[in-house]
Formats: sequence, structure tokens, C-alpha cells
Amino acid sequence: MRHMKSRRFAAVLVLAIAGLASAALESEQFGSRRGRRRGRGFDREYRIPSLSNPARPREFYFTRAAYTGYGFRNFRSWSVDFPKADRQFLIGVRRLTNLDAFELENPVQLTDPNLGRFPFVYAVEVGYMALTDAEVLGLRRYLLAGGFLVIDDFWGTFEWENFRLEFERILPGRPIVDLPLDHPLLSCFYNVKEILQVPNVGNGIAGGPTWEKDGYSPALRAIFDDKGRLMVVINWNTDLGDAWEWAENPYYPLKFSTYAYQMGVNFIIYAMSH
Repeated sequence: MRHMKSRRFAAVLVLAIAGLASAALESEQFGSRRGRRRGRGFDREYRIPSLSNPARPREFYFTRAAYTGYGFRNFRSWSVDFPKADRQFLIGVRRLTNLDAFELENPVQLTDPNLGRFPFVYAVEVGYMALTDAEVLGLRRYLLAGGFLVIDDFWGTFEWENFRLEFERILPGRPIVDLPLDHPLLSCFYNVKEILQVPNVGNGIAGGPTWEKDGYSPALRAIFDDKGRLMVVINWNTDLGDAWEWAENPYYPLKFSTYAYQMGVNFIIYAMSH
């Protein structure tokens, strides 16, 4: 039965991926149409106008943290894989669940007072995070008020140390622990039995290695509040976003895309139900 469910999921995912090529093209056109300014923080040209006056409210918006960073692609480390990964992942979310999800990306500054509207926030490349004091305060308020943060795509001990120091500012004294495999997060929609290391697109297509820098082993870690509520999920030494972004590529291994979509859907369902 488990193998039948696995094959059924893969078949549905393949059908969803079949529609991703047009989304990829649309995303590339979006990027060239908007232009990209240099700057340390959020690029306001990426804000989606329809969010301020949508045709109708949606149950879920895939919200990406737009934060201040350093030393990475014109200082916009938050925007790696953006917006293609966001849009393609949302195609899968809408196909694999009955969640009424907004079709487009939703980048939000950590200082934006509307951040609290969104129960789910996604952040990447936190090894290059360099938050202002105002961003630290905004993210702390969001998390302590019930927000849920998913961190992805950072590798090795150097980037981990930068992440750890930044979160010591955000949630001082709060321990970072390994998330046990029997935690409800890993079974709230799909049953995930093993933590895989998801490679970037180049390594995935080449057949390996799956690791980068000295990040040889994947880890799923977490930060809880005083009552045991899961506030932050940390995907270290893995790159779920690349598996979403390149899911339509026939040379990118399906097992990594399948895992990444299952994990992503579980993150959303857990955030929306806790």
C-alpha cells in the first residue's frame, strides 16, 4: 500500500510538473520586466500589487521573507530562486491539496506591519543574513505572536554560525534542537520517514554530489517557544527551493522534487492548522 501511495503521489506530481514549463517562462519574463536595483534589503519592485486589492481573499499566501543581507548577489540573498521557485511550488500546492492558495509570490519585509497577516514565512540563504535592529524586532514579534518560519538553502559550518548568531539576536537564549522524525510536522499530510539531502540543480542533474561546502549531512532542526509550540523549522545542508524551481526539468531527479514538495506541503498544512 505504501508503494502504491508513493507511485500515486509521483504520478500526480508529474502531471503538475507538466504545467510548470509555462510558469517558468512566465517567471523569467516577470524578472526581466521588473528590473533589479542594487541594495542591501528589500527590492520594492517585487511587491505584488494584487495583494493590496485582491479580487478575493485567499486562504494562503506563500510569503517570502525579504531581509537585509550582505556579500551575495547584490546583497539580495533573500531572493535566491525567486520568483520561479515560489510560483512552481504553488502550482504543486494547488494541485496536491484543496488549499485556496494565491497563485503568485508574496515577498514581505520583516518590518512590514502586515507580516502578521501571514501564518507562514519562508527564508533562504540565511548564511548571508545581516538584519537591522528593526528587522530583528519585527521577526521576533512575528514569531512570538504565533508566526511560523521555514528556513531553507544554507550550507556548512560558516553559514550555520552566521545563522546562529543572527537568531541569538532574534530569540536570545532559545535553543536550536533536532526535530524528531515522529514530530507531527512530518505526518500532518504526507508521512515523511527520512530526511533527504536535496542538491542544487547543477549537482542534481550531474548525479552528485548532493552536498555543498562542508555541509555533508542534511539536518532538520527547530526552535520551540516556552509552551512547546514549533516556531522555526530549519532545513540545513539541503535546498528544497531548487527542487521546486527545477521540478519541470526532466534531468533533475524526481525523488528530490517529490521529497521537496511533500516537505513543503507539510510545512504549510502544519502552519495553517497550529
